[in-house]
Amino acid sequence: MLNNKNIKIFLNYWLGPIIFGWLAWSIYHQVKSQPDLYASWNTINSALNGNQAWKFWMVLFLMAVNWSIEARKWAELLAPLYPVSFARSMKAILAGLAFAVNTPNRIGEYGGRVIYLPEGKRLQAVSLTLIGSYSQLLVTVVLGSAGLWIFNSSVLPLNAANNWQSYTIWIRLLSVVMTTISVLLLLVYLRISWLVRFVEKIPGIEKWGRVLMVVDHLPVRILLRVLGWSMFRYVIFVIQYILLLQCFGVTNDIWMTWWMISILFLALAIVPTVALAELGIRGKLALELFGWLSANQLGIITATFSIWIVNLVLPAVLGSLLILRIKIFSTRAPQVK
Repeated sequence: MLNNKNIKIFLNYWLGPIIFGWLAWSIYHQVKSQPDLYASWNTINSALNGNQAWKFWMVLFLMAVNWSIEARKWAELLAPLYPVSFARSMKAILAGLAFAVNTPNRIGEYGGRVIYLPEGKRLQAVSLTLIGSYSQLLVTVVLGSAGLWIFNSSVLPLNAANNWQSYTIWIRLLSVVMTTISVLLLLVYLRISWLVRFVEKIPGIEKWGRVLMVVDHLPVRILLRVLGWSMFRYVIFVIQYILLLQCFGVTNDIWMTWWMISILFLALAIVPTVALAELGIRGKLALELFGWLSANQLGIITATFSIWIVNLVLPAVLGSLLILRIKIFSTRAPQVK
């Protein structure tokens, strides 16, 4: 029988290459099987050689800025538990994305990140990582709710269908529901310690007390800073999308495009999906929403495909390469580098 030492040797030296191979094959297979792949690729090549090329390169630059902000945000959340350098935080973020691409709603991202921490800190780090995800969800829901209100009030100038009036009541009702949820989520976020104390009273949860304690002790100033970083990331996401829609000749209407994107992000946050299967859902929603602004369906699909490649697939590939060097278990805590 295998002893613990042999198991750890396998996990440390063989699991990384196995995971890398699986992720690389999965990413390649899923991207290759996407509809309109070649048409989208030709459109991208044309845009890269045109007057709008700088916008595409700006999107790539903003991708690096985006994940750098996320690395800074995660390091700030971890500071009370286990201080990490920016470089280690960035590696953890990319590794998390590599794990996220094949898991529902990207839950594998949490496991991918915490393998860069010592074994005794990983469960607590997951709870802190959840706070970071919660802050990003909060921003998405708040601005998505605002987008619903603006969409409802501005839809008639966008050549709405004749039967649109029969749907306005449902849009308004959804706007009210999402606004209410936004307020509740904000209150919970700012008083997260209350929620933790409530959960700690649930029978059988006592063994998780140490894991939840690190969340209970988070200062409000850190929560506010993390919320600020999440807002910054959201703005970058939207700017990337706007630049690509302009680059591929979809629309130059920045105001309505901003709020259509906010509704798209809200829908993607609500609908359960696997990251690699997300493109189909994202593409369908984008066609429905941006179809109010433009009839350029190929441009919409190409922009959607590009944002998916830039913000998810490329970082995931980099993260899968980093996994090759990871040792899951160690006899001593890793040094912060």
